[in-house]
Amino acid sequence: MKTLIVEDSATLCAIYEAYLDNTGYEVHSVETFTGALMALETLKPDLILLDIELPDGNGLDLLAETVLMNPQPAVVVMTGHGIEFADQAIERGADDFLGKPFDASRLRVTLANVVQRLELTQKLSKLGEMRERLGPIMGSSGVMQAVYTTIESLASSRATALITGESGTGKELAARAIHDLSARAPKEFVAVNCAAIPNDLIESELFGEASGVRGNVHARDGLIKQSDGGTLFLDEVCDMPYELQSVLLRFIQSGSFKPVGSDKEFVADVRILAATNRDPLFEMREGRLREDLFYRLHVVPLRIPPLRERGDDVLLLSAHYLKVFSEQEARETCGFSEDARRELRRYPWPGNVRQLENIIHRLVLMSPEQTIGYEQLRVAIMDSDVVDSSASTPSTARPLTGEVGLGGVEPLWLTEKRAIQSAIDYCEGNVNRAAGLLEVAPSTIYRKIQSWKS
Repeated sequence: MKTLIVEDSATLCAIYEAYLDNTGYEVHSVETFTGALMALETLKPDLILLDIELPDGNGLDLLAETVLMNPQPAVVVMTGHGIEFADQAIERGADDFLGKPFDASRLRVTLANVVQRLELTQKLSKLGEMRERLGPIMGSSGVMQAVYTTIESLASSRATALITGESGTGKELAARAIHDLSARAPKEFVAVNCAAIPNDLIESELFGEASGVRGNVHARDGLIKQSDGGTLFLDEVCDMPYELQSVLLRFIQSGSFKPVGSDKEFVADVRILAATNRDPLFEMREGRLREDLFYRLHVVPLRIPPLRERGDDVLLLSAHYLKVFSEQEARETCGFSEDARRELRRYPWPGNVRQLENIIHRLVLMSPEQTIGYEQLRVAIMDSDVVDSSASTPSTARPLTGEVGLGGVEPLWLTEKRAIQSAIDYCEGNVNRAAGLLEVAPSTIYRKIQSWKS
């Protein structure tokens, strides 16, 4: 810590310097108000030990100068004229005071306490700045601090990244934060959900098409071209067709690609960020994710924790969404009862932040009271858990009985279907809870149910 002693007695300056010898402080001394002003400019001290009575000015006036500094130094005022001067100093921004005379032990303890408070303030300030830079990603829990650190590390690099986490945790928000904090921020951030594009169209969607493909007169650019210089976010990358994954891998390695139906090769500078709500190692072992692509994407892994692992972040997020939606809907909803806060903390939130956001929005719209109570919250949670009975009822196209194969072995899809339906029945139709028991994402169950109907 660069420490400035402002004391009009050269003898006392020498004594205080001796008190701080071998304590880790880088000590400088001045004996006048003018000298102190110059030292503020040239030294930019972290810590100031300030006498009030100086030959050419009042030490209290120097406090006004320190308040304007960025970063602002900590100030300990020294006075031999009673507590009233110490009170004035504290009111004007001093961090602590010492009554003269004092010994070495008292000086060292006082400065150590001030330094500890200063470091804590600086740490909180940095966390606040980081939170602002990360946009809508919020949370003060330890697991989220680790997420923030990884995001900042990724933002300052060119590495690809694989973002994992359950549905609704905010994987796309994390990818966007990486882009926004990087040198690519002025260029496009393009997001695509690989699970939402038919398999026969996804290559054209990514790499574009030459003229004449599927009857098109003109060539069509793909998302790779659109995100040139920026970032392409591939959500649910495990749903990308296996054969296309090798094409993507080639592009990541070389930066070159060919549009569908074209022999001409193009080059694009695109950073690839990918995400999945599944276990990528399991998907790789099952043959749905190429091993070489996994390791190419997995340069810097980033896991977004589920809401149930984030402690009191759920209360922070709830208060945030309550404020946002109250303003948006012109409502006067102002808070949660203690019982409601306990329920927010207790509920496991299988749909994660997305589910919480939707429930808070619904409560703002439907609540007749300014304060949201336990019963209102429980009803909203139960409503969010209700699944249309037609979606959770197994299709009769493939009955659960009488489909045992050769040697009494039933097909794998049927075993899977029995397990899923058993979990849904056990949870009384609650697909989110069933997904939690089965340790899969709710979207996986919905896709399975849809496939059984086809």
